[in-house]
Amino acid sequence: MGLGNRISSIVAFLRAGYPTGTPPFGYVPLLALLPRRVSDDEISVIASKFEAPERGPVDNADVGVEIIRVTEEIPLPDDIERVQRRLTAIGWSGNLDKPPRGT
Repeated sequence: MGLGNRISSIVAFLRAGYPTGTPPFGYVPLLALLPRRVSDDEISVIASKFEAPERGPVDNADVGVEIIRVTEEIPLPDDIERVQRRLTAIGWSGNLDKPPRGT
């Protein structure tokens, strides 16, 4: 295997380990500048807070507050939607009260 092939395989290996949503080219230190996403485990913890049968309607503000409690960071709109999708996926029987975007 020539030097060019070795370098190509190393670069391919490093790019395969990039987190989802990162640009395919760039420098690893730039990853620190990306906004933090709520992990799948944290999404599960947050969604479990709303599974109580006596729980009323859940809106984006409720989800945002739980994200702040778990992560101690301001939630991104995408993270709020991911929690809402998880609640729907697990068959949550409560009311997902989603106000229009921008309100």
